[in-house]
Amino acid sequence: RKSVLSAAIVTCLGFAVQVQAQDAAAPATEPTATELDTVTVVGIRGSVERSLDTKREASSRVEVVTAEDIGKLPARNVADTLQRLPGVNISSSSANEGGFDENDRVSLRGTSPSLTQTLVNGHTIASADWFILSQVETVGRSVSYSLLPSELVGQVVVNKSSQAYLPEGGTMGSVNIITRKPLEFPDQLTADMSIGVVYSDLPDTTKPQFSGLLNWKNDADTFGIMVQAFKQVRELRRDGQEIVGGFSQIAATDPVAATNPDLIGVYYPSLPGAVYFTQTRERAGGLVEMQFKPTDDLTLGLSAFESKMDAKNYNRNYMLWTGNFVPKQAPLPGYVVEDNTLVQADYAGVAGTGYGIYDMISRPESSSEAGYATFDIDWRGDNLDVKGQLGTTKGTGKTPTQNIAEVVTGRGAGGGWQLNGTGSPADWYINGTTAPTTDGFGTWGIQYYDVVDKEDWASADAHLRFNDGVLASLDFGLRYADHTREVNSPFGSDPGAIGAALAGAPVGWYPGDFGNGLGGNFPTDVWYFTQQALQDAVNNNSTVRKDGARHNYGSEFHIDETNTAGYLQANFEGDRWDGNLGLRYVSIDQDIQYYQQLGPGATVTPDVSSLFGNFLVINDSNSHSKLLPSANFKFDINDDLLLRLAASQTMTLADYSALAGAVSLANLTHTGTAGNSDLDPTIGTNFDANLEWYFMPRGLLSFGVFSTDLKDYVKYDSADGQYLNDQNGQYETYNVVKPVNADGRVRGVEVAYEQPIGEFFGFSANYTYADGEYDEAAADGNRDLVGTSENTWNASAFFENDRFNARVSYTYRSAFYHGMLRANQYYQDDTENLAASVGYKFNDNLSVSLDGLNLNNGTLKYYVASGRPQAFYNNGRQYYLTLRASF
Repeated sequence: RKSVLSAAIVTCLGFAVQVQAQDAAAPATEPTATELDTVTVVGIRGSVERSLDTKREASSRVEVVTAEDIGKLPARNVADTLQRLPGVNISSSSANEGGFDENDRVSLRGTSPSLTQTLVNGHTIASADWFILSQVETVGRSVSYSLLPSELVGQVVVNKSSQAYLPEGGTMGSVNIITRKPLEFPDQLTADMSIGVVYSDLPDTTKPQFSGLLNWKNDADTFGIMVQAFKQVRELRRDGQEIVGGFSQIAATDPVAATNPDLIGVYYPSLPGAVYFTQTRERAGGLVEMQFKPTDDLTLGLSAFESKMDAKNYNRNYMLWTGNFVPKQAPLPGYVVEDNTLVQADYAGVAGTGYGIYDMISRPESSSEAGYATFDIDWRGDNLDVKGQLGTTKGTGKTPTQNIAEVVTGRGAGGGWQLNGTGSPADWYINGTTAPTTDGFGTWGIQYYDVVDKEDWASADAHLRFNDGVLASLDFGLRYADHTREVNSPFGSDPGAIGAALAGAPVGWYPGDFGNGLGGNFPTDVWYFTQQALQDAVNNNSTVRKDGARHNYGSEFHIDETNTAGYLQANFEGDRWDGNLGLRYVSIDQDIQYYQQLGPGATVTPDVSSLFGNFLVINDSNSHSKLLPSANFKFDINDDLLLRLAASQTMTLADYSALAGAVSLANLTHTGTAGNSDLDPTIGTNFDANLEWYFMPRGLLSFGVFSTDLKDYVKYDSADGQYLNDQNGQYETYNVVKPVNADGRVRGVEVAYEQPIGEFFGFSANYTYADGEYDEAAADGNRDLVGTSENTWNASAFFENDRFNARVSYTYRSAFYHGMLRANQYYQDDTENLAASVGYKFNDNLSVSLDGLNLNNGTLKYYVASGRPQAFYNNGRQYYLTLRASF
């Protein structure tokens, strides 16, 4: 009992602090939060004022959120914090896994998250994902924000217009997360802590939350050390309906064509399923910052950060096996075809035919982590400042074990479905009741995946000031980086005869309220083998093959990129105006290795072989160089009104999984994904204009327009090809999606409004309109850009006095194109999110808060082209109760 209590105390304590922050990435002419005021401002009103001051004084187009702002928002990670800013879009998934209850990706102005660069203190941070599809199929350049808790942040600056000193990689802009620095704290010793729990209403569980900060500096302000730590546990439950295979088409050669020729070419839902997903997330890590000033002019810094999330999960999907009977069997009279889709059909049972198939996939060791370490030198002279940095960052995502059971259900039972459009789940059924079974059993397990993302870099930056004249200063610098991304799948286990071991094994059942938040009428009283039973059966009856026999070469790739960059930026000042002109030169070399599977009858001698087939080792290389200009201009029309103009070219390399030729196949649907190593980088030509009216303290009304032409953006086409089915050893036809370069554009408008109301109230709202499309339509006429939501708007209101504070925030994002799901174009429907927080301050040292997330309990909806439903998910609400103390 003592050890349990000790652990509970440790995991319940946490820290939060509201202090000043400094943008380490900006040149000295860029005003920082610390330089704007000489006193610390606290509270929601103070943080709003500080954010607006930083935005107003910046020489380029930025959005800013300060530490106190984050502390008073209902936010669990940095993405939660950013979602209320104009022009910022948030999504809660990175691949095609569907959304969860935590925001995970950030994008700007209606584009893919891969076109938004995420920085920490001006440098890159590696990233990887816990979910297997994000690890091996959609391996992008975006950062997983689920590893970045909001307590980490002193300030976040969103750069919407480029400047030469910013690292390339953000075609649409960058997000710079600025941590606190030890010597910036006003007191010699600072300790702030909190005690917290989170209640998740769908799994009906309460778990502890911990974060902490301790800062010390000496009396002379020449040495300081800050330590932050966090550990946060949360259970997730997601109820869902998925049409896993999208929509398949009845062919003229299918047996049903002879009896029902009117169904030739008609689409039908492939594998509609009742999906029950559970997960425990344990996020833990910390940040250490050290600063030493041996002289007044020289500051040395050492920083190290690590965040790891253990994300064990169990996904159960009980499905109507339409592909096993629809092409072969005539539906009962009364079936309905609308828009070339079989929207309603019933089927009588045929002896021996399986009408259901059920997948149980346990991944008890899934995890992701990210970290970095940097050493900084900052020397400030009379007219010349010089900064240098050495750094390394690494991210990993692992799926060491997959225990999978697949059984046939509803043998000879019959079944059917009724589609209800994209707004509501389908009604579907399998006749009769289904008891636990191992009929038609299939399994595989321990198909190991290990993703590594790492970068080493060195940079030097200088800022030269001039005493008079229009040319106020020059910024110039160099940066070299070596980046590696690789996916490894070196071993797995042979499929074992575990059906007998699972016969009579312990089972669980879907919760009694499963699907209540979704709507639709489909099976909910569903059994499943317990995770322990499945794990025991696999471990005791399967053999792990580390001899190369189960080496999954087709899923592996290795990319190494070396990046050399230099920049020069001239900063100008005049009467009521300032601006800058800059050039950044970038030279990138890519070495790409992947494996090409040999087809049947190939005469070429394979380089490597395994049970997954014969493969050639392919080594490709690319070189890209580009001169990227940028210009920013700010004019103070009067004391309250200013105009900003910006133009630039920016560059982002194609996603790693798009470049690598690794092939991932889904045997059940005969679809898959592959890469294209010949992809060019995306070049953005950007124009931005914004009018900002600071009509009162903490008051802002702004209107802006933006335009980006995207050269060599990436889109996806699909084509049929011959690939090895690793379960039966036969080469079969698969429809595989591949990326190609295509030009596109995005145009838009941003409006923002922020105003205090009296002494204690405040209100803010913003709206973004984005129109994005490819210049050339796909074969089916689709021109939609990945990530483009036409309409996004946010509104929030707060109250704050000396003791009590409250805030409510609402976010809306309209539907957007998510990418290709196998051979189908995949969209996410409109999303809404309501969050609120209330807090009470007992005294200067102690406060309590209650935050509520996803209070509207919205359903995440997905659909494919032609208005066919794809998936529906409900994640429930979360409530965070936190007690904070400061010393």
